[in-house]
Amino acid sequence: MVGNVFAQQEKGIVGSNNWLNSWTEFKPSSVDYREPTQILSGNISKDTKLYKKDTYLLLGNVFVTDSTTLTIEPGTVILGDFKTNGTLTVSKGATIIADGLETDPIIFTSNRSVKKPGDWGGIFILGDAPINKFGNEAAVNFGLNPSSYKNISYGGENPKSNSGILKYVRIEFAGKRTKSYGYFNALTLAGVGNKTIIENVMVSYCEGNAFNVLGGVVNLTKMISFRSNRNDYVFNEGTQSNIFNSLAIRSPYVSSSDGSKCMHIASYDKKEEADLTKKGTFVKAENLTLVNVSDDLASDIKVGLVKEALYIAKDASLVMNKSVISGFNPAVILDNNITVNSQNLEKIKFTEMYFNNCNGNIFVKDNANNEDLENWYGNRAFFNVYSKADDSETFIDLKNSKRPDFRLRINKIIASNDFDPED
Repeated sequence: MVGNVFAQQEKGIVGSNNWLNSWTEFKPSSVDYREPTQILSGNISKDTKLYKKDTYLLLGNVFVTDSTTLTIEPGTVILGDFKTNGTLTVSKGATIIADGLETDPIIFTSNRSVKKPGDWGGIFILGDAPINKFGNEAAVNFGLNPSSYKNISYGGENPKSNSGILKYVRIEFAGKRTKSYGYFNALTLAGVGNKTIIENVMVSYCEGNAFNVLGGVVNLTKMISFRSNRNDYVFNEGTQSNIFNSLAIRSPYVSSSDGSKCMHIASYDKKEEADLTKKGTFVKAENLTLVNVSDDLASDIKVGLVKEALYIAKDASLVMNKSVISGFNPAVILDNNITVNSQNLEKIKFTEMYFNNCNGNIFVKDNANNEDLENWYGNRAFFNVYSKADDSETFIDLKNSKRPDFRLRINKIIASNDFDPED
């Protein structure tokens, strides 16, 4: 019986139990934290440990530098300062050990009494794994004012580099907007290598992108982006990323006017800055649930509040498997510079998918005729499923404001077209 339940529930986020329980918080504005007892500022240049008994304030731009390790005890609360745009940057060669517990997560949040998206900057983790820019090095230029350029540089030759651990961590109300540099992101992973552990991280109410992955070789497991204003997951600069068993929960009422999406996958922002002899961005995504929670989906689509779930740019590749995309307009858009042929479509794969309640499935940008794409991805060999079901019928308990469960309902769909209930 266990095997049968798993087979029927294997699309979207999976787990014998609801892994969102215990460590997540879907109403972070209602949680009160203690006043700060310690201040973090400037450079942290010697090994430092933060303790649960204290509450810390990120005052301005804080850098972990010079091969230093910053260790954060489970249950520790770090407040990003609103006035000075608090940020934390783990520079290349330095390490963060933020190894929280399911029952005692580490929390980064706003220091304001009335918290709002964009109250503070965010977290940057910079490594020396490869990127596809010329020179294999770049810098996060957000006006951070480091004492040395090396403190904001990323990229190198080490795909197995280790920037530490980020596990059972919540990042709330980040993504401050600046006049000169635009929006900060809640968590930027730039040139991060595959020895870095990034699991069970929840970003909520971010004004910028929730997760911003630039180059590197990055593995993400059990990520959550909740009600972010801009994109939930951005992959760029030649990253080779695996993302597994992760969730994006969008709301049409908090998305930015220029069109926000669950995933934006590109190999570069400016083609002239990219070394095209190097690997383009490749993302392998499995067991994702991307859902747009709307009170009236048809009306929200009609007035332009709902956009696509995924945007894939030229020279980028995606393999998505056993995932759920529910409530978007449409599910996927391919850049109009992508020629629709078998060579390009082999680089953009959707298999064993569950497309639900989307106003169209896969289109080329600015092209209303998607017959070729429907024929390609609708082939029975891909085992993709299409449905028009209400959220309440699709997910176990989407409306629970405290402990929602975004797993598919058991018996909602069959894992493959050749499933025989008599077996």
